[in-house]
Amino acid sequence: MTWPNPPSSASGASCSRSGATTRSSPTPPRRRSRPSGGTAVVEQVIADSKASALAHLPSGHFHANAAWLTQWAMAYNLLRAAGALTSAFHAKATTATLRAHLVQVPARIARSARRVTLHLPRNWRWQKAWTHLFDTVHRPPEPA
Repeated sequence: MTWPNPPSSASGASCSRSGATTRSSPTPPRRRSRPSGGTAVVEQVIADSKASALAHLPSGHFHANAAWLTQWAMAYNLLRAAGALTSAFHAKATTATLRAHLVQVPARIARSARRVTLHLPRNWRWQKAWTHLFDTVHRPPEPA
């Protein structure tokens, strides 16, 4: 990249092939000693996506790929929200753990008098977390 009028070095600006940078101080900029915390979050999302619906990509059909990507995004966001509402442990858990603990519920469904009853196992490890999520989601709205 060539600049029509390259800046002078006395102003503290430098010009390179990657672009122009400006510093207000003649001292060199500080370098980070470790990467930012956002890198781990992105890597976790990529790992979760490869272990779920995005494992089916690429299928060779644009519309099928778009459908898998849309379904993955909706399921990922809903599971993240459910995990955050459930507990601190589930807020940090992977999507596979959230599916195993909160979605794949070992319960028996009973219907009687137009009502649906969900019978959870007695000593189920995640009953308290699942009940907390259910009560939080189905709570009546606060009066205004």
